[in-house]
Amino acid sequence: MQTFNRTSEIRHKTRSLFGKACKQCDNFNCLIKKSISDLEQSNFIDKKNDIKCKKGQQFIIEGAPVNGLFFILEGTVKVFRTGINGREQIVRFAKEGEIIGHRGFGTEEYYSIGAIALQDTVLCYFSKDDLQEALVENPKFTYDMMLFYANELNRSENKVKSISQMTVRERVIDTLLYIHRKFGHLRGYLNLPLSRREYADYAGTTEEQVIRAFSALKKENLIIAKGKKIGIVDTALLKKEISEHNFFLDS
Repeated sequence: MQTFNRTSEIRHKTRSLFGKACKQCDNFNCLIKKSISDLEQSNFIDKKNDIKCKKGQQFIIEGAPVNGLFFILEGTVKVFRTGINGREQIVRFAKEGEIIGHRGFGTEEYYSIGAIALQDTVLCYFSKDDLQEALVENPKFTYDMMLFYANELNRSENKVKSISQMTVRERVIDTLLYIHRKFGHLRGYLNLPLSRREYADYAGTTEEQVIRAFSALKKENLIIAKGKKIGIVDTALLKKEISEHNFFLDS
């Protein structure tokens, strides 16, 4: 797997060659896009660098110095951290408009997570210095960033609470519904093909337990499977099974 040791090694000096300018961007959920009317009064958005990552390419190394934030222009990303005995724990899957690397920004010197492109991905990158200057100069942008962090903290706390109370089967179902909510279906299957190991790394269980859970759900006609492709047959029944854990908290 190809990795980057330093963020500066993947910064492109020629801007917006393959990404859109912020003002023309279609990612309306992006924090920068939401604040564009305030930010365009400064030269902040002109300092954006576009980064192109191939499928399987790692663009954040866990433990590397924090140099800035990444915003996904297009593509899908796996965010993870290393657990006990080097086991990978997937924190989340991110798509267009989402921020990567924000947990270390402003509070730590090093990234606490790693990030890998699950498909060819285009990222918008803003350096730490440029972001801090924008936050000082734009109170509305700072307020929006504060709300973003507050929502992230709330989701994380609720997720930890729910997961700690779930059985293995419930955690697998929660993972399936999370992927369904976030990425939807394509031709009858979840629009994010994952390996059984990746399901396990997100659900906090083992690959063998995921295989057993999938087998049981298939026998109950709740899901279908074809290789890495998984389709949900009855979303309502899966939701009902874990309704007491507030499955909707993580989107």
